Amino acid sequence: MQKTTTLTPLALKDAPALIETVFPAQKVSFEAQKERKANLGQTLTGLGSYWKGRKPLILVRAIVLGSLLPPTDDAEADLAIFEKLMAFDDEGLARRALAANAYSAAALPELIPISDPESYFGGRGWRRDITDDDKLVLYRQALATLAGYEEKAGISKRPEELDQNWLYAPVWAEVNRHYAHLGVNAQSLTELVEQFGILRYGHRPRVGDTFSGGGSIPFEAARIGCDVYASDLNPIACMLTWGALNIIGSSPDRRAEIEKAQERVAKAVDVEITELGIEHDKQGNRAKSYLYCLEARCPETGWMVPLSPTWVISKGRNIIARLKPDHHHKRFDIEIVSGVSDKESAVADKGTVQEGDMVYALGGKTYRTPIKTLRGDFRNADGSTGNRLRRWEKSDFKPHPDDIFQERLYAIHWIAKDSLNKSRQETWFAAPTDADWERERRVESLVAENLSRWQDEGLVPDMAIESGDKTDELIRTRGWTHWHHLFNARQLLLISHYFQHRTPEDYVFNAKSLDWNSRIANWMNHWEKTNNVFYNQALNTFYNYGIRCFTSHEAGRSFGFANSPLPNIRNQIRCLDATTLQDDADIWITDPPYADAVNYHEITEFFIAWLRKNPPKPFDDWVWDSRRALAIKGSDGDFRRGMVGAYKAMAEHMPDNGMQCVMFTHQDTSVWGDLIGIFWAAGLQVVAAWYIATETNAAIKKGSFVQGTVILMLKKRAAGEHAGFKQRLLPAVRQEVARQIETMMHLNDTVKAHHGEPVFNDSDLQMAGYAAALKVLTAYTHIGGDDVTSFALRPRARGEVTVVDEIVQQAAETASSLLVPEGLTADTWAKLTGIERFVLRMLDMETAGSAKLDNYQNFAKAFHVEDYARVMGDMRPNHARLKRVSEYASRDLTDATEIGATWLGRLIIALQQLGKDTEVQVIVDQLRVEMPDFLEARSLLVDMLAFIERKSPEPDARTAAEVLGARLKNLRFGD
Repeated sequence: MQKTTTLTPLALKDAPALIETVFPAQKVSFEAQKERKANLGQTLTGLGSYWKGRKPLILVRAIVLGSLLPPTDDAEADLAIFEKLMAFDDEGLARRALAANAYSAAALPELIPISDPESYFGGRGWRRDITDDDKLVLYRQALATLAGYEEKAGISKRPEELDQNWLYAPVWAEVNRHYAHLGVNAQSLTELVEQFGILRYGHRPRVGDTFSGGGSIPFEAARIGCDVYASDLNPIACMLTWGALNIIGSSPDRRAEIEKAQERVAKAVDVEITELGIEHDKQGNRAKSYLYCLEARCPETGWMVPLSPTWVISKGRNIIARLKPDHHHKRFDIEIVSGVSDKESAVADKGTVQEGDMVYALGGKTYRTPIKTLRGDFRNADGSTGNRLRRWEKSDFKPHPDDIFQERLYAIHWIAKDSLNKSRQETWFAAPTDADWERERRVESLVAENLSRWQDEGLVPDMAIESGDKTDELIRTRGWTHWHHLFNARQLLLISHYFQHRTPEDYVFNAKSLDWNSRIANWMNHWEKTNNVFYNQALNTFYNYGIRCFTSHEAGRSFGFANSPLPNIRNQIRCLDATTLQDDADIWITDPPYADAVNYHEITEFFIAWLRKNPPKPFDDWVWDSRRALAIKGSDGDFRRGMVGAYKAMAEHMPDNGMQCVMFTHQDTSVWGDLIGIFWAAGLQVVAAWYIATETNAAIKKGSFVQGTVILMLKKRAAGEHAGFKQRLLPAVRQEVARQIETMMHLNDTVKAHHGEPVFNDSDLQMAGYAAALKVLTAYTHIGGDDVTSFALRPRARGEVTVVDEIVQQAAETASSLLVPEGLTADTWAKLTGIERFVLRMLDMETAGSAKLDNYQNFAKAFHVEDYARVMGDMRPNHARLKRVSEYASRDLTDATEIGATWLGRLIIALQQLGKDTEVQVIVDQLRVEMPDFLEARSLLVDMLAFIERKSPEPDARTAAEVLGARLKNLRFGD
């Protein structure tokens, strides 16, 4: 009889975490990007996509599990178990692929040999008596034909999309065997998490996040069985976190209650709007959207000109707004024309706002006036700017008759009465009629009569717009001074009816709807609907915009949200400054604000203005203000002090064996320097770092800058004073970096031998080198007499190289010296310059299929390459590659360029010349003349040519390298 080990609380109290040594960063990266590419299909975006900073849930899951699981003496087995728990293993992938119906019944027999197809298939599909277990037999074989992880995962559903019991059913026997010595006996992730919490902390683990933002960290931690604490200074962040835990995470019964309650709200508002008679015509057709534009008077002609960058209303149906001069009134009538030719649509697409100018034609002449001239922009003697736009007053909701910018309704999107309740509606666009104008005046009258009362009751905002980086745009370009100015009369009337309903769920859904129905929500003529306000992270004003009527407003308000019931865990949400933390957690996972973070403290005032009066419980305990002065932002001394205070508070509110994970965007070493200094001063020691490529193509900023995420793992620094000196640190750093990388390379070789794919790529090894170096550094409290707090808070001079910079650079150099590309000798590698190492390293990675731009960026930094773009043939984020030998222009290879002055640069020129049929001896003679160290460098040149011969994707370059290499290798003294 097998002996059963009992679970012993705190048995792992002093044990390291698996994430300190093993983490499948490449697979996590792929899954994180897959989740991001789901866009509105992501679990939490249904509550509001306006919060852009959510970290992928799969990444959070990996961090929590990696922080709880311990390493054993078998790293390969530890990795295998971890991947099973993440559903990254072959069985998990097979189940995920089956859930996605990745292979049709017709495709499988063509892909794999099936000895008894009649057992599986009948007619054109699967036999009706075939079970999922039967199908999995074939799916496992089919996936085995694919080359690597990304191919397999690419055709599969995300782990969170599957029934978790079915997905993990095969896992538990092996997991329990692996951890039998600890007494683990789990049949679900929640049981496993609780048991490892007991082993580490004596209780179910509590995960905290003091910068909770959109709530992805507390939500995912709760979903796998942790108790959670979440806080944020911003009440909108707290509301979204509450929504994640209580709406997305609600039980099926509670979800049904929420849906019924929202249906009642919708029905009540529908009745009220219908009774007002402001959205229906006499035939019973109902408006879906109204389209408005600005109008301004031309200073040359005195004509009122409608302003819009395009007059195309629907690209799919070739519907345009056509301007017709009204000479009597010196203005333009606007007619709506459907089914125009592509040529006329192209003309209409140019609009009357072009490159910052008002542009229109009249009487055969084209008039052009800068918008800034219309506004009357000016600059004061002190350098400040202003204009002649009237500043709107609190009682305003539309322009005054003498304002520079007027506003005009020019089209209505109608739904036919008979199709109102159909899934496929019959719609058309029309210019407003006299009856429509009468309904418009009725709306304006209702708003004028009720605006003050609505504002007093909190149904409409009365909050002023505070000046700021993002909010100044509203004041400067439109003269708006209060947040309700961002909504026209119809929007104020409709939304005020929704705000009569004030449950917490109403608040979440009403905030979501504000993002889609505002004067600053532009009209998307390819979709025939308004875009959301925060499609980017700004407050953009538009010359034309669309508004949503009841049916289209309701369609995007509360329905379609995901449901992922949470287990019975404890959660707590607080709205407070991170430095005033009073609650404990065992594991803190944070994505803090830093340097270029989004100005949420400004842009969320768009929502706070509507939500701040009379909030329901539990929201009434929160401060409904952005509290800009308290927000941790920027990168100066106040930022560093705020960050040190926040992370010191977290360190003080976790046990001695607690763990912290900090995520930050990987930029330059100054970000590393600042953040490492902050965590160092907070009493934390780095124990690991991993690089995760989280961004998709659509999220890339201009310049093809990939924003991946660094996962920095930290623990409390050992108590007491620990003084060190830089001269003694550097040898210790080199030793620790070498030990860490050699350990990981050994695991790489083992896993590759058994499974065909390594665990880590060179970027992982580079990042681990940084972490190893920082682990040594952050163990000390004083370096050369400076205490760490002074270092963290000291202003950083431009160009200053700090001890952190030196340590990170030492790590990079040590790591790069160890990461010799296959096919080059260590002696050759040691003699190469940074740009040569970069080109040869990336050429080696390309042969393994690497095409992610972030890899090139990371290694360019590691090798101190000044301008890696000069040697790149493609800079697209997921299709990056070096220039081929044949693609280098002569200007790329002069002595003035980084590559041109190197041995490799000379070889590229030589290979190009060989490709043009230059005699090989002529080229050798030329190399001898141009390279004073030719004889000493000859063996190095031969080594690089042999490498190019094996690795170059160009057959001609490979042939040329073979010919030139052979000639140099056989060169006799005196030749």
